Amino acid sequence: MLVDRASAGTTDGIAVMKAPPGAYVEEPARSTPVYGSCDVLVIGGGPAGTAAAVAAGRLGADVMLIERYNHLGGLATGGLVSWIDRMTDWDGNLVVAGIGAELIDRCGPDATLGPDPDLWGSTDPVQAAYWRVRTAALRDTVHWSPTLDPEVLKLVTHDLVRESNVHTIMHCWVVAAITTGTRVEGVIFESKQGRYALTAPVVIDCTGDGDVFAQAGAAFDDDFDSETAHARLNTSFRFGNVDMRRYLDFRMLQQGEYAEVMKRAAEQGIKLLAHPTPYDSIALFLSPKMAGYSALDVADLTAVEFASRDAAREGLEFFRESVPGFERAWILDTASQVGTRHARRLVGRERITIDHWLADGGYADSIGLCPGMTPSFPTLEIPYRSLVPEHLDGLLAAGRNLSADTRAHAALREIPECWAMGEAAGVAAVQSLDDAVDLRAVDIAGLQAQLARQGAIVDRPQDHRKLRDPAGILEAELAGTIHHQRSFE
Repeated sequence: MLVDRASAGTTDGIAVMKAPPGAYVEEPARSTPVYGSCDVLVIGGGPAGTAAAVAAGRLGADVMLIERYNHLGGLATGGLVSWIDRMTDWDGNLVVAGIGAELIDRCGPDATLGPDPDLWGSTDPVQAAYWRVRTAALRDTVHWSPTLDPEVLKLVTHDLVRESNVHTIMHCWVVAAITTGTRVEGVIFESKQGRYALTAPVVIDCTGDGDVFAQAGAAFDDDFDSETAHARLNTSFRFGNVDMRRYLDFRMLQQGEYAEVMKRAAEQGIKLLAHPTPYDSIALFLSPKMAGYSALDVADLTAVEFASRDAAREGLEFFRESVPGFERAWILDTASQVGTRHARRLVGRERITIDHWLADGGYADSIGLCPGMTPSFPTLEIPYRSLVPEHLDGLLAAGRNLSADTRAHAALREIPECWAMGEAAGVAAVQSLDDAVDLRAVDIAGLQAQLARQGAIVDRPQDHRKLRDPAGILEAELAGTIHHQRSFE
C-alpha cells in the first residue's frame, strides 16, 4: 500500500537539526593509508555488486568487494525483498538467467516458493488464481517470480563470492572517490578500523544510489515519479507463527469477506498486505510504501525506520484480531536495511526511455533483458552504454543506478535486472583490462559472447512481442503495471 508522508505517523525522536547559515568546520589535511589495490573494485554487495564481483573473479581478475552491512545480497536479503520480480516474459520464456538463476538454484526447493517451469506462461485460470496470491502470476499469466528465504540467499551468496576468489570486506562505508582528471582510480572508505584508500583501474558502482559516481563528479538524474511507488521508501518486516494456508484460503475462497476486512484495515490506517514465503508459518510485508521521503536524507531515512516499525506493531494487532491465520502471530523480524527504490540515476552514454521500450526495446549492445511491463511491451534489451558514464573513465554503474528515465527505471531497478547488469559489468571490466581498452571501448560482440557462455541471456526470443502501434496507449498500459500502480501493496 502507498502512504503519503503526512499520514505516516509521528516524527517524535527524529533529529532534524538547524545549522547556522554558512557554517562549516575546517578539517586538517591528512594522508590516507592505502588498504590495498586490485584489478576490479566493486562497491556495494547487493544483487548487482555480488554478480559483478563473482563474474570478474571467475574470469581470473583480482577482485575486491566492499559492503557496508554485515551480509551480502542487499535488499534481496537484508531488505527482506525476497520476492524476486519476474524472470520470464509473457510467453513463459526465461529472460533473466546467469548468476541470478544460479543463486536461486542454490537456494534449493525448500527455500523457494514458485511455480514449476512447465507452468511458466500458463494462462490456465486455476493456476493463475493459485499463483496470483503467491506473487507468481500477473494479469492472469503465471510467471517465474520466486520468493526466497533471505537467510538462505545470504548463505549461498556468501558461498559464491568465496568460491570465486573475491576479497570481501564488510562494515565499510565509501565516503569519497579517488579521481585524476576524468578517471576514477579508487575510493576512500571509513570503518571501525579507520580511514583507508583502495585503488583499482576499474571501479564498479553498485551502491544502488550512485554514491561513487556522484562523489566522482558524474552527471546524474534524481527526478522521480511522485504519483507511483517509484521513489517510495519502507522497511519491510515478517510475522511468524502464522497459518498462511488458512490465510490464503480465506483470501482466495472468501474474497468478499477478505475485501471487507482489508477495507476496515485501511479505514484504521492499516495499509498492509501479507505475502507468502517458502514457509507456511511466515508472512512477508513489503509495505506501507511511504511518499515524500528522500533516500539521501538521513532524517528522512530515520523517519521511515520509525514509521515502518510502528506500522508493523499496529498491523500485528489488527491482523491478530481480524485476519484468519494470524491469531497467534508475532513480529519475527524487521529488515536490517531500508527499502530504497530510487535515489540517483547515472547520465550514461545511453538513456533507456519508456517510449523506446514500448516502441521496440531493442539495443545492439544488449547485455541483459527485462520482461515487458505488460503484454503490450516487448522484452527490453538493456544496453551496455546505460552502465557507462557520459564523461568519466574507469567506472561502470550497475544496478538500479543505471541510466534510464523514471518510468523505465521503475522496472529496471528490480533484483533480476540488477543481477544481469552486475554480471555484465564484471565481465566488461575484465575484458577492458585484458584488451587494454577503456570501458567505453569494450568489444560488445566479445562481451555478449562471454555472457552467453556463462549462461546469461542477452538476446530476446525470436518470437518476442512487438507492439505495432504504441501511440496513445502508454498511460493506460503503465497504470495497470505493478511498477506504476497508485495503490499497489
